[in-house]
Amino acid sequence: MQNDETVAYPPETGNFHYEAELVVAIGRDGVNVPKDAALDLVYGYAVGNDLTRRDLQLEAREKGRPWDWGKAFDRSAPIAAIHKAADVGHLSTGSITLTVNGETKQEADLNELIWDVQEVISIISHSVALKAGDLIMTGTPAGVGKLVPGDVCVVSIDGLTPLTTTIGPAA
Repeated sequence: MQNDETVAYPPETGNFHYEAELVVAIGRDGVNVPKDAALDLVYGYAVGNDLTRRDLQLEAREKGRPWDWGKAFDRSAPIAAIHKAADVGHLSTGSITLTVNGETKQEADLNELIWDVQEVISIISHSVALKAGDLIMTGTPAGVGKLVPGDVCVVSIDGLTPLTTTIGPAA
């Protein structure tokens, strides 16, 4: 997805949420990667918005079912331009913010993530073979909330291209 694009309000939900996230672009294959070697797999970083049909996610959780249906819809994970790690360094600190219609809804520092980038890559690589081109969303700060058609959502992370997503009418 390119930046500044409209995403249709998805079907089957009445509780559609934003989630600001740091996205890690994998540049080398890896399996069972130790934490201290995880950054060797990173090609670069981007800003993402992990859009979620929260009502479907919570219903699935309550029934002991997989949560993926809450995240599975067209254009559910927009990302901005990927910046090479060689150009921006490896991100472990820096502001991550999300605004809706100009009002700040999420604001934190990347060092507050539950797992840092190295841990995320290592943990995933012990269950799934990582391949060059894979994208990993690393988790969201506190403050997720509802979106409605017409909302303009901007996610920013220090040193990366911001992501602007407008929520369009239901598809």
